[in-house]
Amino acid sequence: MKKYTFIFPVLIMVFLIGSLALVSCGKEKKEKEEEPLYPEVKKSAEEVSFELGKEIFNGRGTCHTCHKPNEKLVGPPLALIAKTYKEKGASIPDFLTEKSGPIVVPAEYNTMKANFKITKALTDEERKALETYILSFGK
Repeated sequence: MKKYTFIFPVLIMVFLIGSLALVSCGKEKKEKEEEPLYPEVKKSAEEVSFELGKEIFNGRGTCHTCHKPNEKLVGPPLALIAKTYKEKGASIPDFLTEKSGPIVVPAEYNTMKANFKITKALTDEERKALETYILSFGK
């Protein structure tokens, strides 16, 4: 019996040390698994505004049906709009809400007037996002 008296405490110690090692390794593993594989990339306010403007321009704003980047369709190309508004320091949101008149191609203003119902229904943030997107075509 004395032979087993010595082995029993040793077995208990081995069991406790092994259990402690397993528990501590498990915590490290959980912490590592919680870290995302690809960290979220934070976008600047300008990038968020650009993306929203692009979405509106090509979607519910229906702007894309009359305007193309470098091609005249019904309305002037985006490059010309951006250049003109930048040169004159004018506000596209003001034009879209009829707070200011046409400055790019005034002769086509009546055609654009039909779309003011859509642009006036946009929020200030959405109209500003459209401006960010359109001005990105200026060089």
